[in-house]
Amino acid sequence: MSGGPAVRVSIESSCEKQVQEVALDGTETYVPPLSMSQNLAKLAQRIDFSQGSDSEEDGAEGEPRDREWGKQEPEEEEGTVKFQPSLWPWDSVRNNLRSALTEMCVLYDVLSVVKEKKYMALDPVSQDPTAGKTPQVFQLISKKKSLATAAQLLLKGAEKLTKSVAENQENRRQRDFNSELLRLRSQWKLRKVGDKILGDLSYRSAGSLFPHHGTFEVIKNTDIDLDKKIPEDYCPLDVQIPSDLEGSAYIKVSIQKQAPDIGDLGTVNLFRRPPKTKAGTQPWHVKLEAAQNVLLCKEIFAQLSREAVQIKSQIPHIVVKNQIISQPFPGLQLSISLCHSTGEKKNHRTSPEKPKPDDHLYVLEHNLHQMMREFHKQQLSSVVMPHPASAPFGHKRLRLAGPLAYDKAEISSLQQSEGLLEKIIKQAKHIFLRSRTARTIDSLASRIEDPQIQAHWSNINDVYESSVKVLITSQGYEQICK
Repeated sequence: MSGGPAVRVSIESSCEKQVQEVALDGTETYVPPLSMSQNLAKLAQRIDFSQGSDSEEDGAEGEPRDREWGKQEPEEEEGTVKFQPSLWPWDSVRNNLRSALTEMCVLYDVLSVVKEKKYMALDPVSQDPTAGKTPQVFQLISKKKSLATAAQLLLKGAEKLTKSVAENQENRRQRDFNSELLRLRSQWKLRKVGDKILGDLSYRSAGSLFPHHGTFEVIKNTDIDLDKKIPEDYCPLDVQIPSDLEGSAYIKVSIQKQAPDIGDLGTVNLFRRPPKTKAGTQPWHVKLEAAQNVLLCKEIFAQLSREAVQIKSQIPHIVVKNQIISQPFPGLQLSISLCHSTGEKKNHRTSPEKPKPDDHLYVLEHNLHQMMREFHKQQLSSVVMPHPASAPFGHKRLRLAGPLAYDKAEISSLQQSEGLLEKIIKQAKHIFLRSRTARTIDSLASRIEDPQIQAHWSNINDVYESSVKVLITSQGYEQICK
């Protein structure tokens, strides 16, 4: 070769394709060969950018390369083409990387000089003291303007902070409202009508026929001030119930010996202290439960009033205001009262004869609620009277039965059912007779010493029946008792 330096050429043996997998039948799966882009990337990884591009370095390194090349293959030197560095495709890439490295080194040196004081020190230039003096008025004006500018910046920042805090509180309150609404929806029936959220308090889904709609509205509580601290008992959700369902109510059932004047009925003070709420209970849940209880008490009293007017008895029942008076026995009256307290009026009129604190029969009140729920269940039940499967109700000849069929009187007797008022009057009679019997036995036992009388009342009783075991013993005749 004549001329420039020699070029080092790497010769690689063309190896066979590598075996990737050998199947069970002996079939070999080979690794696919590299594409042109993959081969180019593989070659680019072998570039050594630390190697110099000067002609001196190339010349110094070229001599031993020529010697080795000449010793190894002297017969192929004639056919070798001279390799020009300018024609190398990666030459521009190497030059650009080298120039970028140079610029980064210069930038690093400049930053080191500016940052560290040991390389360069700056001395202040002396100025004329008389040239920098300004009147005191101008200084005050400039300070005032600068302070005003700073105050405006601070005010703008404070407004932005206030707005961001208000937005955060509003977003948190909105999230709390949604979570409370989800809890309300899991316990009560809700529906959306327009832009309002309405709920249902009535027992229509349980079989009630009471005409009261029992609708309440769910609203967002916006009475709290965002600037003040949020109290612990704050609830983002509130409910609006109808005005006639506010407060608390219950049905009072009592047995009295002397009947008051008719003009004083319905005005007695029958309100009792409301029960305490459990800790952790939401205020809307307490309010809805109280309103639903008021609705049920009104339904019970309306049913009793309707039956009191419709039932024909020897001594008519009296319905005045919020009381129903019945006479199960001569000289004895059964009073059923609807007690509804809204919490607004503190002073209630009282009757001349103040009722006793223990005259309320809680058992009968519980039985009234239970019978009303049984009535609801009967309305929902699909049990009907026996009827022909293939023929409609019509003439008797279409559904002739055998000699064991029911006649009209028997069918009508099966269809008759007692109302709430008749059942509660029977239960009140039973309670009065049981208490009177117990008092009579106790008075006899206390008055008569021999023989001794002992009464054992059974705890397993019915609402209409009770059992008592009376033991009569005498001294010397303990084995003979009844």
